[in-house]
Amino acid sequence: MLRRADRNNMAQIHLDSICNHFATAMYTLYYFPGNASMAPHMVLEEIGAPYELALVDRSVDEHKSPRYLKLNPAGLIPVLIDGDLVLTEAAAICLHLADRHADAMLAPPLGTNDRAQLYKWLMYLTNTLQSELITYYYPDRLGGKPATEIVQANAESRAGKMLDLIEHHLAYSGGPWMLGAQYTIVDAYLLMLARWTRGFAHPARARPALAKFLAAMAGRPAVQRSFSQESLQPPWF
Repeated sequence: MLRRADRNNMAQIHLDSICNHFATAMYTLYYFPGNASMAPHMVLEEIGAPYELALVDRSVDEHKSPRYLKLNPAGLIPVLIDGDLVLTEAAAICLHLADRHADAMLAPPLGTNDRAQLYKWLMYLTNTLQSELITYYYPDRLGGKPATEIVQANAESRAGKMLDLIEHHLAYSGGPWMLGAQYTIVDAYLLMLARWTRGFAHPARARPALAKFLAAMAGRPAVQRSFSQESLQPPWF
């Protein structure tokens, strides 16, 4: 069953209803609300190119269905369809979109020092902080049930130190964004991960510089649209 939104002829389409309708969109993003698809979703809204959302319903394990596994054998969300390209991994999708739409200025030019800084922070977020947050949310993957609380507490503690490093960077680098004056895909990625800490005893929002960053992000129309489309209710962080 199709549900149409006005902006960019975007439609939210359930995976079971996918058909030739997708040929009308420049991109299709397979998503689930609040998941790792959030960062690419915000980037798509910033770019303004036509796209469609395809809901992968995790509540019924649709991400493990044969249909979805043909797109991503790892059974993970998101997937981006760009013509003949089937792209997985949220950070890779964000980079691809930034390069495809250089006019949106969501990444510094290739070969510049600022571009190198973007790589550094994006890799830190996806390889370090996101990895630790996955451990926090799925502690049973690293130990049996008796060890779950210990694994989760340790993951929260380690993630907190990573947030402290980001806090220090934002506080002393001039901001308002991770690369200074230029808003980039790194900021969308950080927002997504910061939101995932909202259940921590000391979440991202409890740090002054990160709180200021999150408030600035919440004021961006593209962020507001993507959160509304995913039916994410405040408080967001």
